[in-house]
Amino acid sequence: MMMDDDMENGGLGPYQDRPRTFPNMRSKPYVPMIFRILMRINIRVLFVLLLLCLGVVFYIGASTSPIIVFVFSVCIITFILSIYLCKWVLSKDEGPPEMAQISDAIRDGAEGFFRTQYGTISKMACLLALVIFCIYLFRNTTPQQEASGIGRSNSACITVAAFLLGALCSGIAGYVGMWVSVRANVRVSSAARRSAREALQIAVRAGGFSAIVVVGMAVIGIAILYATFYVWLGVDTPGSMKVTDLPLLLVGYGFGASFVALFAQLGGGIYTKAADVGADLVGKVEQGIPEDDPRNPAVIADLVGDNVGDCAARGADLFESIAAEIISAMILGGTMVQRCKLENPSGFILFPLVVHSFDLVISSIGILSIRSSRDSSVKAPIEDPMAILQKGYSVTVVLAVLTFGASTRWLLYTEQAPSAWLNFALCGLVGIITAYIFVWITKYYTDYKHEPVRALALSSSSGHGTNIIAGVSLGLESTALPVLVISVSIVSAYWLGQTSGLVDESGNPIGGLFGTAVATMGMLSTAAYVLTMDMFGPIADNAGGIVEMSQQPESVREITDVLDAVGNTTKATTKGFAIGSAALASFLLFSAYMDEVATFAQEPFKQVDIAIPEVFVGGLLGSMLIFLFSGWACSAVGKTAQEVVNEVRRQFIERPGIMEYKEKPDYARCVAIVASASLREMIKPGALAIISPLVIGLLFRILGYYTGHALLGAKVVAALLMFATVSGILMALFLNTAGGAWDNAKKFIETGALGGKGSDTHKAAVTGDTVGDPFKDTAGPSLHVLIKMLATITLVMAPIFL
Repeated sequence: MMMDDDMENGGLGPYQDRPRTFPNMRSKPYVPMIFRILMRINIRVLFVLLLLCLGVVFYIGASTSPIIVFVFSVCIITFILSIYLCKWVLSKDEGPPEMAQISDAIRDGAEGFFRTQYGTISKMACLLALVIFCIYLFRNTTPQQEASGIGRSNSACITVAAFLLGALCSGIAGYVGMWVSVRANVRVSSAARRSAREALQIAVRAGGFSAIVVVGMAVIGIAILYATFYVWLGVDTPGSMKVTDLPLLLVGYGFGASFVALFAQLGGGIYTKAADVGADLVGKVEQGIPEDDPRNPAVIADLVGDNVGDCAARGADLFESIAAEIISAMILGGTMVQRCKLENPSGFILFPLVVHSFDLVISSIGILSIRSSRDSSVKAPIEDPMAILQKGYSVTVVLAVLTFGASTRWLLYTEQAPSAWLNFALCGLVGIITAYIFVWITKYYTDYKHEPVRALALSSSSGHGTNIIAGVSLGLESTALPVLVISVSIVSAYWLGQTSGLVDESGNPIGGLFGTAVATMGMLSTAAYVLTMDMFGPIADNAGGIVEMSQQPESVREITDVLDAVGNTTKATTKGFAIGSAALASFLLFSAYMDEVATFAQEPFKQVDIAIPEVFVGGLLGSMLIFLFSGWACSAVGKTAQEVVNEVRRQFIERPGIMEYKEKPDYARCVAIVASASLREMIKPGALAIISPLVIGLLFRILGYYTGHALLGAKVVAALLMFATVSGILMALFLNTAGGAWDNAKKFIETGALGGKGSDTHKAAVTGDTVGDPFKDTAGPSLHVLIKMLATITLVMAPIFL
């Protein structure tokens, strides 16, 4: 007899004895239009078109530089590897029918929200592209652009095309992250019935597929854009643009990626945490039912949120991070080469692309190094998943050091300064060490194996208030070590660059900024493996939810609980990694902004004097922007969570049979509430981030015009960037670490410590977790995207501030 018939008759037996079926929520599967078109094409025709496209790409690359051909080759090979990983994951079984039905419901909810959210984002992107086009038609042009014949209309078309391509690639990166997670979750759940190691391997390889595609798209997208502009504009031919100026045409790509990543992170973060908070507050605290219990009306919305918030948004986020870092490093490399008068500038400009090409290779090796153990039974002792992941990361780091050194010798060696490549290799080593330390620091403050989280859990035994106080103090304290590490790395890399032997025509050392750029590349040289660890978290979380809802044996739930707890730590560590790379990348983008202002103004722009009142006010406004944005992001989660709480309470009151399994919760109602509210609430903080620097820059430009203060608008915007970066880094560190610590303190208690599940200590920890949810998954991740987007939008719009 089916569940619906049992519900109508009111005759469900004991919980463990009833048929474990799930209400079929499947609608027509969503397939993006571009894939629907491709699926209608004959396979042979599609194969010929693919070969033709590859031929064109390689022809353009060969016409540009052998380095570009190398980058294309590596990206295509790793794409083939990603297809293998995808087929390997999809070849695993989905388990019993009840698991597949739950997974289908999660997949439908995630794909439906993705379609609606990205439809909204695409409309805003097209509107912003029109605004950029109009601004570029009336802006000034640089002397270099005038000399090469690139007028305002060409400049406008190039920037808009780069912006739209960056936005499109960022959207695809998000879709890939979500697509694999909604298919891997049920396979991890099924594998957990056999062994923890097999479940771990499936989750890692699913995350690895997404990571390789995201990083590969960022690299090959910029490489294709660079090569296309190189061939189309006839770069380095007489009367045309110099190759050292070409990277400036790519800034639109970074802005497009940042734009999509910000709204994806905001919308996805609001969705996932509003559903999570609503489900926890009513389900765990008020009703006393377990996490992911099928009686909770918000449970499907919570599981959908893991995919759209933690997978789709994180894919777009890291894509944007890599794109911004590559473009800013290429700009600084071109500027340094121009001032040094080096004969072959291509190596310094294309160096970031080669570094991330090697990233794809070494991260793939790290992912494949994680294999199933020989003893693959559910009764085998559960290995520490964090230790296994850490071994893979260590393998990746060692290979990164070797390939980074080889890359610097290959591309950064110059007769003018024979030892410069060694200095830059050391800069890369500084970045790699910084990344490793960042991961360790975040793990220390968020893993319940260490003292800070255990002390936070202990504070829950004396009540809800002491839990909140302890969590806030832990988050504030956790900002100290990362800031010291960032400070040391920036100064060290700058000093190594300055002493590299590269000098300008006057004999002044000029390699410092490029040294910090190389350190940023070093920090992101393992980005694909780091994203793999990040994607592992939500996949394991979803797997645990599917196991709980399908009422699998307790031994299976124990395995998924261990993976879920480790997933919380990996998510926190990768967020710390992202914040550290955002700090270094923002410093590079800020330097690139000052170089661009100097180019357009045709006068030096090397310092920003905050003793000037207007400039100081710009800095204050930058700091205010961070706090206001964070407040609005958290408020959006709070408002949406209130709607979810009210709906879940209403269903428990109006349908008392839910608790006895005699009535079915209306899961779709909670999904609809969270989806519509998150799309509505993401607009205000996102608009604030885009409009604020433009309005502030234009207002102070007008004020400077009437007061005779040249470059006032550009100086005020520079101060806004500096203060917003500093405030944003500290705020993001606080929010991410505090939220992750609260979450794992709850997980620690749920292992049976301090009273275990259902105790007063556990309820206090749940309160802390709900407070930390918008911190770590909405405001915190959105902040480091905001920091880089502020830098890219000012870089794109720099001429209007003059």
